[in-house]
Amino acid sequence: MASDVPCCGSLFSLYVLVIIGLVCFAGLMAGLTLGLMSLGLVDLEVLMKSGRPQDRKHAAKIYPVVKNQHLLLCTLLMGNALAMEALPIFLDKLVPPWAAVLLSVTLILMFGEILPQAVCTRYGLTIGAKLAPFVRVLLMLFFPISYPISKVLDWMLGKGHAVLLRRAELKTFVNFHGNEAGKGGDLTHDETTIITGALELTEKTAKDAMTPISNAFSLDLDANLNLETLNSIMTMGHSRVPVYAGNPKNIIGLILVKNLLAVDPDDAVPLRKMILRKIPRVSENMPLYDILNEFQKGHSHIAVVYKDLNEKKETIDQAGPLSKKDDKVVGHSGAKENFGFHDSQTNKSSGGQMKKSPPSTPAFKKRHRGCSYCILDIENTPIPDFSLDEEVVGVISMEDVIEELLQEEILDETDEYVNIHNRIKVNMHASQENAYKLTSPQPSQNGLSIATAHSPDSIRVGGPDQTSSLSVSNIASAKGSS
Repeated sequence: MASDVPCCGSLFSLYVLVIIGLVCFAGLMAGLTLGLMSLGLVDLEVLMKSGRPQDRKHAAKIYPVVKNQHLLLCTLLMGNALAMEALPIFLDKLVPPWAAVLLSVTLILMFGEILPQAVCTRYGLTIGAKLAPFVRVLLMLFFPISYPISKVLDWMLGKGHAVLLRRAELKTFVNFHGNEAGKGGDLTHDETTIITGALELTEKTAKDAMTPISNAFSLDLDANLNLETLNSIMTMGHSRVPVYAGNPKNIIGLILVKNLLAVDPDDAVPLRKMILRKIPRVSENMPLYDILNEFQKGHSHIAVVYKDLNEKKETIDQAGPLSKKDDKVVGHSGAKENFGFHDSQTNKSSGGQMKKSPPSTPAFKKRHRGCSYCILDIENTPIPDFSLDEEVVGVISMEDVIEELLQEEILDETDEYVNIHNRIKVNMHASQENAYKLTSPQPSQNGLSIATAHSPDSIRVGGPDQTSSLSVSNIASAKGSS
């Protein structure tokens, strides 16, 4: 069958231009379909807020167009289908049918699919921003047909919500952006570790970060603050020490070590005469994020971790053996119900039901300073009595929570001492003979040097011309002579 339009005429040239236009239009629709639909709403919002200046402008132009994804998809596919269906009709006027089919397939495949999609895959943001006005015009032209179809898609599939990464996917995504992964990321090892620790913190509970009660250092309420007791407190290096009454698991409060600075070792002041503070009690299944939020209020930076024996027994009776997963679920429901000074003691009148913690507000951070309800008054009130169903299993501090966040151990002065001049590391938990070995003083910038003395309760401070020795025993003798 011969062609209907003779060659090289004005009508022939018009048909050629129409064919070229249809191929370009089909390629444009195919490229925009892949380029615009591959841009997620979350990705565009991220680019608008924290992208490069040029990317922010492009994302701001594309976001209104991509917001209704089903409407955009119907419009682009209708334009692409219209161009591809019209192309063989015009080709059939110029060439035989077999040539029209061959040319239409070749042109659509090369210039209408492969090349546009390859370009828009790499430069989809830039091309989509420049052609955003043209896409708006297409949306209005095909609106009467595409809008009903998009509504049917919304009803059947739901509206296109933003695709967010789950916690496990986000951790893997962050690890890929680390410079250690070798994929071109610029995040350091510490940054990826902290981000991963923050994501995992919501899955960890108090029992994952606590110090077991058998390893915790505490003082007896009936102890006297003599030289031996003060030396043991200073040797441990803690800023807060739990205080128990009778049984080491019966922790009733805590004492701040800074309050012991004015204590004379020769007087042997009873510990119950000192200012004791109430210590919060938390369940072992309380999430670390909730504990961290309570620590931020400033009431206390240390808490007692207990295990509810009655709750575990009831769970076993009702649901059989308690698995580790079920234990977390049961404890999580009441995790935030027993933290704070107002409910440290058992409320027997309420039938054992615990009160919820007050909301975290900036007012608490100001009001807690010098607050009266933080002090444990042993002289005027009886010793706190806790429920027998709550077994103390450990102690948790803010440092324990921060270590889980950093996923690294925090070495303070009591863990490891480093001589910055000689680069000598001394383990502070080693024997006294090795830990307090005398080292030669090294002059510093201000003319002073600090070196450990022979005895564990003294510190030698020396200058260019003289060296003096300070110790707990020397201070005590000086007070006695004065």
